[in-house]
Amino acid sequence: MHPVFMSLLLIAAGPEKPAARPDAGSPSSARAGSVDWQEQVLKATGSGAPDMRSLSPAQARLGAENAAKLDALRNLLAQAKGIRITADRTVGEAMAQDEVKGRVEGVVKGYRIVKKRYYSDQGVEMDVEVPLAGIAQAVAGPSEGPPAGDPSRPGGSRATGVVIDARGLGLQPALAPRLLDESGKVLYSADSLSDATRKESAPARYFKTLELATKATPMGTSPLLIKASKAKGSDLVLGAADARQLADLPPAVLAEGRVGIVP
Repeated sequence: MHPVFMSLLLIAAGPEKPAARPDAGSPSSARAGSVDWQEQVLKATGSGAPDMRSLSPAQARLGAENAAKLDALRNLLAQAKGIRITADRTVGEAMAQDEVKGRVEGVVKGYRIVKKRYYSDQGVEMDVEVPLAGIAQAVAGPSEGPPAGDPSRPGGSRATGVVIDARGLGLQPALAPRLLDESGKVLYSADSLSDATRKESAPARYFKTLELATKATPMGTSPLLIKASKAKGSDLVLGAADARQLADLPPAVLAEGRVGIVP
């Protein structure tokens, strides 16, 4: 094609515009959301289309933003309902109680917008997230297990965190995991967290590999590595020697939730 004719075509086309939305024509569930157990956040994406009856592009985009916010909220709630509190109980089942439902919805409505994307058709898409700690608190049951220890009291161990190797045990991530000894005594649970930590963190982070877990910042520079002997639902059982090592940790490790699990 002649260079002059090509230039005229480019001028007529106008400036480059953002691409069409990547989820156009695809099921919304594919981009609805997910749980990041390592970072302890629930993530979702909301999409909003412009109102073609709007009087201006700015008004159309504002309407699209509001629609995207509502879509993000719906997707977060749908994802939240599927999160396991324990192996045999989900957030959705707990929400059958009106009080719990109200608390969960309140937490989810406080979502944080992480990123926005604007498209040439005036549509908007936004990524949002909610801390799992808030959802865990919203569905918390009666207290059980050891209370948080005095973080200022030193332990015999110098470990800065604890990583539980649960590979091959069929463990599923949950909001309220517990560590038990062989007799069934609770060694660690959500109640072991300090009040301040409970507001910021779920009882444990789940990692895909031991390397990721042992190098994760929340585990500190020298985490203790323990191999779980078996799983009971979302709980992990520790042998006698490992249970003693857990008890020997500085109280701040468990009170601050510096616990990682590799399922």
